[in-house]
Amino acid sequence: MQYDYLVVGSGLFGAVFAHEMKERGRSVLVIDKRSHVAGNIYTESVMGIQVHEYGAHIFHTSDRKVWDYVNRFAEFNHYINSPIAYYKGELYNLPFNMNTFNRMWGVVKPEEARAKIASQIEALGITEPENLEEQALSLVGRDVYEKLVKGYTEKQWGRDCRELPAFIIRRLPLRFTYDNNYFNDRYQGIPTEGYTAMVERMLQGIEVRTGVSYRGFAREEEGPDGVTVTDAAGNTYRRVVYTGMLDEYFDYRLGHLEYRSLRFETEELPDCDNYQGNAVVNYTEREVPYTRIIEHKHFAFGTQRGTVITREYPAEWHEGDEPYYPLNDERNNALFARYRELAAARPHVLFGGRLGQYRYYDMDKVIGAALEAAEAEK
Repeated sequence: MQYDYLVVGSGLFGAVFAHEMKERGRSVLVIDKRSHVAGNIYTESVMGIQVHEYGAHIFHTSDRKVWDYVNRFAEFNHYINSPIAYYKGELYNLPFNMNTFNRMWGVVKPEEARAKIASQIEALGITEPENLEEQALSLVGRDVYEKLVKGYTEKQWGRDCRELPAFIIRRLPLRFTYDNNYFNDRYQGIPTEGYTAMVERMLQGIEVRTGVSYRGFAREEEGPDGVTVTDAAGNTYRRVVYTGMLDEYFDYRLGHLEYRSLRFETEELPDCDNYQGNAVVNYTEREVPYTRIIEHKHFAFGTQRGTVITREYPAEWHEGDEPYYPLNDERNNALFARYRELAAARPHVLFGGRLGQYRYYDMDKVIGAALEAAEAEK
């Protein structure tokens, strides 16, 4: 059989693209190296609770087209992301807002908070930040930095803030209102049945094979008419949509692009109905090894007996680990540009998604990019 598309990866980019091609009457086969679909937004029911297996994913967008699109495949609840920061027994609201500043300094009015922050910034006298620490201090002052930025950031990146480049933190939003909504986007929520069910609906009627890697499934052969992609059964594919790691596709011939990884420690608590009172609590002191604890039932306002929590640990990435966050520093961006030149010479392959394009994507931006890519197909 000849397929129009072999889609490698069943995360949001792959699932949306595959759905759009099927709607256009194209033949599509989807493969995924994991044992399930939905990529990093995979959710699984545990004790009647939708557990985000690869970290919290809150859908948010201001793009009405994308919002209408995802609502074709799922009903969304009205969850509003309002994380809490824990620092040595003290609790602060995130993002940094008047509730945060009141807890930190006892100020009540916005001008009091502005004056406090401005005085700290002025006292530091930093005009040209040379590292992340100086950049953050010049944006929020010492108190907010020391309690809510420093330890959390050092855990995320695995190094001292003074060893990190300033550009990593271009801005730190300060809100002088009593509003704990983390996102400014107009539309926000989580699928009531979980993300996996949403992706499964996108892939309905499409052949999907899990536990299958691209290199183990297909081979590419150069010929007089270009590259032929064939699987072991003799099926051919006109085009490959590759959402895996760009450097891995090229067998790391130019070297490894760098990432940060994560490790998750999930605990079922059948005798505890409410562990922390909030879906997300960030632990901002360096001495606590995890960056946050997620209590999954609060994403859906759950009233089930028992609860499930996940501790999230940042980790160095090594080949074979799951890559989560691209390290878009000068070195890696230069290396990515060289890989992109190699990709341009493979017109039969469309590289998409977070790993294929080596950039951090919010979910709505992934969907938007996949829709644009589908629209561009002839």
